[in-house]
Formats: sequence, C-alpha cells, structure tokens
Amino acid sequence: MTAPLHEPTAEAAPSAATEAAVAAGDAKAVQGRSLGRIAWERLKRDKLALTGGIVVLVLVVLALLAPVITGLLGQDPNEYHENLIDPLFGTPTGSLGGISGDHLLGVEPVNGRDIFARILYGARISLLVGFLSAVVAVILGTVLGILAGFFGGWVDSLISRVMDGLLAFPQLLFIIALVSVMPNDMLGLSGSSVRVFVMILVIGFFGWPYIGRVVRGQTLSLREREYVEAARSLGAGRLYILFKELLPNLVAPIVVYTTMMIPTNILTEAALSFLGVGVKPPTASWGQMLSSAIDYYESDPMYMVVPGVAIFITVLAFNLFGDGVRDALDPKASR
Repeated sequence: MTAPLHEPTAEAAPSAATEAAVAAGDAKAVQGRSLGRIAWERLKRDKLALTGGIVVLVLVVLALLAPVITGLLGQDPNEYHENLIDPLFGTPTGSLGGISGDHLLGVEPVNGRDIFARILYGARISLLVGFLSAVVAVILGTVLGILAGFFGGWVDSLISRVMDGLLAFPQLLFIIALVSVMPNDMLGLSGSSVRVFVMILVIGFFGWPYIGRVVRGQTLSLREREYVEAARSLGAGRLYILFKELLPNLVAPIVVYTTMMIPTNILTEAALSFLGVGVKPPTASWGQMLSSAIDYYESDPMYMVVPGVAIFITVLAFNLFGDGVRDALDPKASR
C-alpha cells in the first residue's frame, strides 16, 4: 500500500488555532455600539463642549450649595456691612470694590452686602427660571408639535396658527404687564416666589412655539418612514406609533433645542429683573444687581462687572455645550 500523497503536517493544528484567535479578535473588533455611546464618544472629542458642560455642572452645584458655601464663609446675602462703606461717597472702602479675604468679590455700595453671596443666590434664581421654563416649553412644544405633524389637516392648521400668533406676540411687554399686576400672595406663594412662578409659566408658555415648529417639521418627515408604515400595516394604533415609533426618534432634536433654550430663558429673567419686574428685593438676582450698578459704574465698576461676567459665563457655557450636543447627535456633523 502506498502512502497518501498529502500527509497532514505538524503545522496544521497551530494554523487552526491561529485562525480561531483571529476570528475571535475580529468579532470583538466589530462589536456594535449604541447611538448613545456613539454620541458620547463624539462629544468627548469636542473639548469646548466638554468645558462648557463642566462649567454648567459647576454652576448648578454652586447654586444648589449656596446656603452651605455662604455659611462656611460666614456671609449672608442680605446682611449689611455699613462699616465697609465710605460715608461720604457711599462706595466700598479699599480697592476693587472692597475685595478682601472675607469678601471674595467685594461688597455692594451703600449697604455693604457681600457680592459673592448674592451672586450664588442669584444663580439659584437664574438657573431655576431657565431650567423650569425650558421644561414647560419642551412639554408643550413636544406634545402639540407631534400632534400637529402626525395628524395634519385641521389639527395641524389650528396648532400652526396658534404658534404663529404666539411668535408674533410681544412676549416681554406681556410679562412686564402681567407681573406688575400680580398679587403678592397666590397659590400659597408670596413675594418673590410669586414672580418666579409667573416668570416660569409665562416664559415657558411663550417659548413652546419655537420647539413646537421643530418637532412638527421632524414629525412630518418621520411619519412617512418605512418603519412607521410597517407598524401601521401590522395594526399598530396611533398612540403606539406616537410614543413607540416617533417620540424616540425626536429625542435628539428636543435635547439639542432644550440646551439652546435655557440660556435664552436666563437672559430673559435677567432682563426682567433689570427692568424691575423680576424678583423683589432683597432677593438676589443678577439682572437686579446690574440695574443697581448703573448709578455706580464710574465710582465702583466692579459692582457692574461681577454680575455681568456671571451672566456672560453662564450663557456662553450653555451655548458651547449645546453646540457640542448638537454636533454629537448629528451624524452628518463634521466634528
């Protein structure tokens, strides 16, 4: 009997093991990633957006811990320090508006209240109004926008005309008129709490048409997609299609627009307080501090610079973070 022409060699077994290892490595290499993970990896590469997000997080923490921080520093936002004020000119003694180890950002003219403590408490008002009014606008805009885009017809026409009317309405003038005639006590709230509540509702109510238009336009496009048609053909009801098929695909534009809406709401609150129809004294507010600083911008410029810089940094941080979130969630973005 003759030997086989091709006998197995010793290298055959190692070759099979090598191929198995390579296959396992390839399987790990092509491991799938969720949309959230892809967006997070894109966001991590954007250093400006991360910086803005960190600043926003720090501002939120400082605002939440304002009573603790001011207590550790031994400062009260409403405590007067008239001994630190020049009795002749009414301005803080010392340089740079009275900055010292006890008063990190100086003191206010005339009464000597600690500016750092009032900046922290002012951040609570600005962020509270900015966030909650954005929540009100997002809820109304998402619900009405998705209904208008999905149902179309007279529903779309009615909601669109309401949006057009609100967009043309003088929001700032209406808020000024409404807040000016509000009672001091309402729904168990009193003083500045009433005005904060009214500002949140009114700013949110007049802000929903902007996000409503975005959601409506996206819904008009999504309702014609194949997966929606497939759900209809399988007998899915309207509520199922709205909440299971359309709403998850609207999360990205809603999140992006929310991050862009918050700084606008913060500026609106600051403008209202600057005009004297925001929170009532002695409650601290950045806009109110800017309004009071007008009379002292020559003799004590730091009193105007500090709240102005606080508003600038807050709005800039939100805008940078919002731009980064938009780029991270947009698959067509260049970054």
